[in-house]
Amino acid sequence: MHAERRARLMARIGSGVVVLPTAPEAVRNADTHYPYRSDSHFWYLTGFGEPESVLVLDATHGKSILFCREKNLEREVWDGFRHGPAGAVQEFGFDEAYEIGELDKRLPDILAEQPEVYWPVGRQPGFDVRMNGWLEALRARFRTGVEVPARFGDVLAILDEMRIIKDDYEIGMLRRAGKITADAHVRAMQTTRAGMNEYQVEAEILHTFVKNGARYPSFETIVAGGANACTLHYVGNSSRLNDGELLLIDAGCELGGYAGDISRTFPINGKFSAAQRDVYEIVLAAELAAIDSLRPGAPIVAPGDAALKILAQGMIDLGLLTGTVDGVIESEAYRQFYMHGIGHMVGLDVHDVGKRKVAGEWRIYEPGMCTTIEPGLYIRPADNVPAALQNIGIRIEDDVLITHDGREVYTSDVPKRIDDIEALMSNR
Repeated sequence: MHAERRARLMARIGSGVVVLPTAPEAVRNADTHYPYRSDSHFWYLTGFGEPESVLVLDATHGKSILFCREKNLEREVWDGFRHGPAGAVQEFGFDEAYEIGELDKRLPDILAEQPEVYWPVGRQPGFDVRMNGWLEALRARFRTGVEVPARFGDVLAILDEMRIIKDDYEIGMLRRAGKITADAHVRAMQTTRAGMNEYQVEAEILHTFVKNGARYPSFETIVAGGANACTLHYVGNSSRLNDGELLLIDAGCELGGYAGDISRTFPINGKFSAAQRDVYEIVLAAELAAIDSLRPGAPIVAPGDAALKILAQGMIDLGLLTGTVDGVIESEAYRQFYMHGIGHMVGLDVHDVGKRKVAGEWRIYEPGMCTTIEPGLYIRPADNVPAALQNIGIRIEDDVLITHDGREVYTSDVPKRIDDIEALMSNR
């Protein structure tokens, strides 16, 4: 699978060299590192999860080369198994592999006589410096007649377009990540009680992730009770959950590099109040309309437009804003209560790659794209906000696959209709 992707990338560029490093290790504090996670583009092309690795694709000669850490039995005692160059060739299908310490010596020779070179320009400033060094080393040999690549390109622009359409393996992984994430949200609904702390609910979510083989979340988990839900990226997760308030959870697991991402909002005591119900039904209607707009050939702005009309009318109906729907949208008055977009692509990154416009026109949805749909309303106290609506924050989010004949909501295992949520929570 990864070899096929490498071959496809080389076919796209035709000739030249791609040089792609994985992500560097990051120090958390003192001598403790953050858990290591490969660069998503590197993982997409290699499936190789060790740090200190660089992929080189020689499209001119049709070769894939990996530079990686040496096979070191002493370090394996401390840090775990290493494939080493020989293991990398055997297990991952590279044509050649060398120790990472040989990169400076070998890369100028690989770049020699090549028409162009691609790398992730600007992604890792230190790597840009190294690339300049390799090219300068090659230029220093001009008296020998060596040709230096005359054209440079950003390989990420090409990889982004490759990654936006998911293959069958990726779709399977995203469905599995979505299922585990859905199970975690159901567990959260079943275990939440007034008097708990937000981090206790977070613990139930993370427990479900790890229990099902997803050791890490795909982003920092949001567990926001009451007024905290009006902060879009609240991650304090330390407040007490109060009877009569709502709890907004935005959480997803990462499985094999692929991300789940679901949001649900539900009453801490299991019963929506009248005001909470009114706001919730508006957000749910917006989400359902946005999902209904998803199909091959639809412009990428379609779900946002569909949701915004419903949200704007809802703000007027609730007495939060005055005027017409078109007027509220044109003036952007709605941004007081809805200040983010309708969603994002999801894949190896939770906010996955892909341009929203192509050749100046809005991109259209194609089979194999995966996107989130996540409208919301966040009603902070203000002079134009009725007391009953203050501090209500609601977001509903699902992950959706564009299919050949429509769409598949592959995170639908979590209840989101009011009656279904209340029924689930009544059986806690």
